[in-house]
Amino acid sequence: MSAVMESLSARDVMTREVICVPASMPVASLARLLAERGISAVPVTGADGRLLGIVTELDLIRRLSGAEDRRPGWIQRLFGSRDRDAERYAQVHGMLAEDVMTRSLITVTEGSSVEHIAHLMEERGIRRVPVLRGERLVGIVSRADLLQALLVPPAALGEGADEDERIREAVWKEVREQPWADMVYTFVSVKDGVVEFQGFARSPAVRRGLQAIAHRVQGVRRVVDSMEEGIPQLALY
Repeated sequence: MSAVMESLSARDVMTREVICVPASMPVASLARLLAERGISAVPVTGADGRLLGIVTELDLIRRLSGAEDRRPGWIQRLFGSRDRDAERYAQVHGMLAEDVMTRSLITVTEGSSVEHIAHLMEERGIRRVPVLRGERLVGIVSRADLLQALLVPPAALGEGADEDERIREAVWKEVREQPWADMVYTFVSVKDGVVEFQGFARSPAVRRGLQAIAHRVQGVRRVVDSMEEGIPQLALY
């Protein structure tokens, strides 16, 4: 792992513009929010920014699975945990964010290293970690944020990094707009003005089309075609 990677902390990679909801938000509105915004979780905070919990897709799905919960037998009632059973009932039948949210959270501070965060995610099997300053939420680090951190930060590459990223964005924007381009199988990288296509190409015509896209972008010095011929035949079951 590079020295640059080792120096990164939560404040360097976290998402700062986080959608938050109050504890009083109805569950139906939460489900609509997740679906409309295309997100898998949302923090629940107080008006002062204090983190209270997180509502995830799993928390909402639990309401569906809970419909098949069996009524506890007398042995379970005798030896079971009343608090745990009450909490489960609230999560399944509650109507507000505070009822269904996950309260026991793994959090980090802004200075926590990306290595530590990755270790927490792997060890605990979680997909995101809230970043706190005191008790206040200041951001979230997701798995996607950590994957981005694996890329060499632009500042470490010198002045040409911003230009390479501009070229990559311009090429990829044009690829997305072409109906003949297989976006699922096409990957674009740029280094020192050299555009490289990787993935799979449906035909020589598609290869030529992709190269034409790259050559049109200002600043491109050369185009490298590293794509494999054909499209993977994936099982549909």
